[in-house]
Amino acid sequence: MAEAYWGIDLGGTKIEAVVLDSSLQPLIRHRIATESSRGYNHILERIRQLVEMISLQSGLVSPSLIGIGTPGRYDEEPGIIKNSNTVCLNGRDLKRDLEKVLKRNVVIENDANCFALAESMLGSASSIMRDPSKTAFGIILGTGVGGGIVSGGKVRHGAHGIAGEWGHNELIPDGELCYCGRKGCVETVISGPALERYYQQLSGKCSPLESIVADAGTDGAAGETLERLLFYFGKALAVVINILDPDVCILGGGVGQVDQLYSQKAVQAIEKFLFNSELRIPLLRPFLGDSAGVFGAALLTRPMPVKGL
Repeated sequence: MAEAYWGIDLGGTKIEAVVLDSSLQPLIRHRIATESSRGYNHILERIRQLVEMISLQSGLVSPSLIGIGTPGRYDEEPGIIKNSNTVCLNGRDLKRDLEKVLKRNVVIENDANCFALAESMLGSASSIMRDPSKTAFGIILGTGVGGGIVSGGKVRHGAHGIAGEWGHNELIPDGELCYCGRKGCVETVISGPALERYYQQLSGKCSPLESIVADAGTDGAAGETLERLLFYFGKALAVVINILDPDVCILGGGVGQVDQLYSQKAVQAIEKFLFNSELRIPLLRPFLGDSAGVFGAALLTRPMPVKGL
């Protein structure tokens, strides 16, 4: 059959696999629980089981290369995963170990980069990104804050492999301590848990972000939490736009579902800190939902076209 592209999204609670055909349409998708509490070796076995399951259900033989999206980043020089919130992955050579288990080569990419790639090539920014000169900034606003940069159909990594990682820029000097060891990081201010903590400080009540947003018109503490989100979202993103000047930004994650982030107030919050009189790029909602990561993982295995052909 025609060439197919296999991708796996390794999440904290679920592992999803997809097979895309040569026209990048899904042939089969399946999810299983990660069961990360059972440890690193169990996660490797769950991935092996999922690949075998997909092969049996589809009748397809898994290819020589499989794309893997994972929380944290794989540092190729020492060969280890870093900064993963699935903590049993940290310090492990996931690439080497998966290749042993699957008996296949794998390419590993951060989940935010997979999100950015999928939404750029197949999702909400695909019409803009048909032009290979365009650049997209894909934003994850959820339990954590991350991002990825796509240009010319490729994820950009940078010299340190951290291109797009805006979540650990300082936003509030001497602010809340971050797990990374610094204080006042973007992630400690506008991530979902950070917003819920701020609301609790104001109101004395624990409430999920969804309820805080819904009550913003009638609950003073909820309204203040939302106003704070818009202000610091604008301040943090303006720094990225000032440096990268992307052609489009796509917002993902649970916080990325907050309607006000796409409002004129959010645009004005960005413009307040922008080195330009007005914001000229769109802020887009994701099209692929929580499956963007697995589509992006599959796209990692595509052969890139040769320039001039």
